[in-house]
Amino acid sequence: MRSTHSKKVGTGSNKRPKKLYVHIRNSWRTNLQLIRSIGNMIGYKKSLSEWQCLSEVKMGRGSPIPPMLRPKIVEQYQKGVSQRKTAKSLKLSSSTVHNIIQRFRESGTISVGKGQGRKTILDARDLRALRRHCITYRNATVMEITTWAQEYFQKTLSVNTIHRAIRPCRLKLYRSKKKPYLNMIQKHRHFLWAKTHLKWTVAKWKTVLLSYESKFEVLFGKLGHHVIRTKEDKDNPSCYQRSVRKPAALMVWGCMSMCGMGSLHIWKGTINAERYIQVLEQHMLPSRRRLFQGRPCIFQHDNARPHTASFTTSWLRRRRIRVLKWPACSPDLSP
Repeated sequence: MRSTHSKKVGTGSNKRPKKLYVHIRNSWRTNLQLIRSIGNMIGYKKSLSEWQCLSEVKMGRGSPIPPMLRPKIVEQYQKGVSQRKTAKSLKLSSSTVHNIIQRFRESGTISVGKGQGRKTILDARDLRALRRHCITYRNATVMEITTWAQEYFQKTLSVNTIHRAIRPCRLKLYRSKKKPYLNMIQKHRHFLWAKTHLKWTVAKWKTVLLSYESKFEVLFGKLGHHVIRTKEDKDNPSCYQRSVRKPAALMVWGCMSMCGMGSLHIWKGTINAERYIQVLEQHMLPSRRRLFQGRPCIFQHDNARPHTASFTTSWLRRRRIRVLKWPACSPDLSP
């Protein structure tokens, strides 16, 4: 009875030091990794013998082997030493030695290839759905697209994630061009106008006197929309965007043709039909005589209200001035 009891006590006492040894070994492995990282930061390089001594402690799964052991494995392979003997002499696993030798056979290098990295939240199928949604709703903001994506994919997505995912969809955020809106009737009239004047020759276009009005903002307005500065100069008055509620502006009228430039007139105040006729008498008729020298010409102006008023059209008819028909909302046609 005593002998059996002493054996049980003995077996129990033998298990306790074994658990303590495993705990000490695990703590030593953690301290070894900490020492190794500190050594890498300060630039300390161990010799091959030191690495061999430290390799007695088994590294965790997936931990890279010391870079000094890789040339040693290739050297043993070129000498004809078996992989098992190489692994046993360097105290490495056979699979590790096999993988390094196989990489050396295939690519001729022993460096570790780049890993796959973290998997993306949106896979290829999700990116195709995102591309279709962005093309369908081109004017949607990134915040609106993010809200839709969270409901559609049932995933936690941020605005930055969607912003980065738009580029793999072969799309990019741009500032849209400003164009006048055209309905179907206006588009049809544009097409008919282009079809009618398609066969005009260069000599025919030389007989056209083109006119246009433009508004120029003075000193203020959109000046300073972009500024080059440092981070500390954000409160510098020279880096502010200057803007007022009603900026000072000038309306300028001018005319031109393929024969040369006409005169320029600066408006003062509002424009109506009577003032527009005064500008035509004082600037358009002298420019017409100077550029065309009595040859017949065609006058062009857009469909602004002072241009299409009955008072203006009757004046042009009395002067026998031929006017070129101009489609509505077509500033792109005027040179």
